[in-house]
Amino acid sequence: MSFCAACACARSTKKANREAASVKAKKQFQCQRCGAVFSKWTGQCTDCNEWNSIVETVVTGGSERRGRMSAAPARVHALSEVEREETPRLATGLTELDRVLGGGLVTGSVVLLGGDPGIGKTTLLLQSLAAVKHLAKVTALYVSGEESASQIALRAERLKLPSADLLLLTETDIDRVLEEAARLKPAVMAIDSIQTVFSESLQSPPGSVAQVRECAGRLVSFAKSSGTAVYLIGHVTKDGSIAGPRVLEHMVDATLYFEGDPDGRYRMIRAIKNRFGAVNELGVFAMSDGGLREVSNPSAILLSRHGEPVPGSVVMITREGTRPLLVEVQALVDESQLGNARRVTVGIDQNRLSMLLAVLNRHGGVSTAGMDVYANIVGGVRVTETGADLAIVLAVLSSLRNKPLPMDLVAFGEIGLAGEIRPVTGGPERLREAAKHGFKRAIVPKGNAPKPMPADMEVHVVTRLEEALQVAKTFDH
Repeated sequence: MSFCAACACARSTKKANREAASVKAKKQFQCQRCGAVFSKWTGQCTDCNEWNSIVETVVTGGSERRGRMSAAPARVHALSEVEREETPRLATGLTELDRVLGGGLVTGSVVLLGGDPGIGKTTLLLQSLAAVKHLAKVTALYVSGEESASQIALRAERLKLPSADLLLLTETDIDRVLEEAARLKPAVMAIDSIQTVFSESLQSPPGSVAQVRECAGRLVSFAKSSGTAVYLIGHVTKDGSIAGPRVLEHMVDATLYFEGDPDGRYRMIRAIKNRFGAVNELGVFAMSDGGLREVSNPSAILLSRHGEPVPGSVVMITREGTRPLLVEVQALVDESQLGNARRVTVGIDQNRLSMLLAVLNRHGGVSTAGMDVYANIVGGVRVTETGADLAIVLAVLSSLRNKPLPMDLVAFGEIGLAGEIRPVTGGPERLREAAKHGFKRAIVPKGNAPKPMPADMEVHVVTRLEEALQVAKTFDH
């Protein structure tokens, strides 16, 4: 009897060990593109239809769940009882970057910076960390998983950075990175890049969905617990989105995109998500031999300032976050040499241009059938707001008639399908920005008419597309 009881006890112990092992090391299959989870391997992901993107991953056991359950339960608070705390900010050393972040880095925040290869992400963060260390006298740590220490040092020397005390770590093991960060206690830390960092607890390769999610989660936890502000550099895919799981952008506090032509001079950094400031805020930099230089007045560089009026050119005032920005809208209308007329855009939505041409034909009596229409925003800026509608239509009309509009004219307003011109946000701020740059005439929607009218600017208020076209005719040279 005692022998059988011992055997039964041994069998139950082995069974419990096997169950515990299965809980600790449960295997599943996950799509590296969209993060979908499957119980078995398949050649194609049924969620995103990507082929050969599903890899085997290991899910850790229930210790994490038990740890959460053992923690003290949260208490329900009335919103009026919650203490308001001012979020301390740390200046990055770059005014344009501070603008995009909403006034500087928030203690314990995590910022994700994405951009095309060679756009200047490493240069931007190296300059920022060196400036923070030099001006604020705090500890700054740069973690590189893509370049060697000598390469980073040569880059800093070329940029003439005050990098004597800037700390550098070339490591890709997340355990080692967090160990050094806990020992050094930096105020700011940059990870270049999140796709190169890996955790040994997972068998998937660096850059996979599981690795990116695990490493980013641990870095976010470290930032919140230690108060260290963390930058994460992220690779982008061919369609311009940040590589890895979509949840990565939800985990961080701010997501910034670094835009611009790698062969061009100007770079623009835009906030897509920001828990501590405005989204769509824009910062402008100029790339030089000495690194990135801030452009405090981007309107001045985005305007061509032709020597004399030219057809197809109209200046509009867009709004990027809290900043009014003057940009030049150019249009070229020419007879089509093909069977189907072309509609080509740079910096604006092509479907939006097609819609505006249809409204111009229906409510303005101006047809562009059989004509190629090209529209461009000068300077590489991408305008997504509808306030550019009126300027685009006026530029198309000017090019079609081969009659230039005045160089001191600005226009903005949204055009509806019924031919009405609707107001846009921030009308007074836009007009003040235009007046500051010497513009004397403006065509604006009635809802954006300033009160009182400025004495140094001739403002034409319109409610319909037909009225705007009549006003434009009075300016013909």
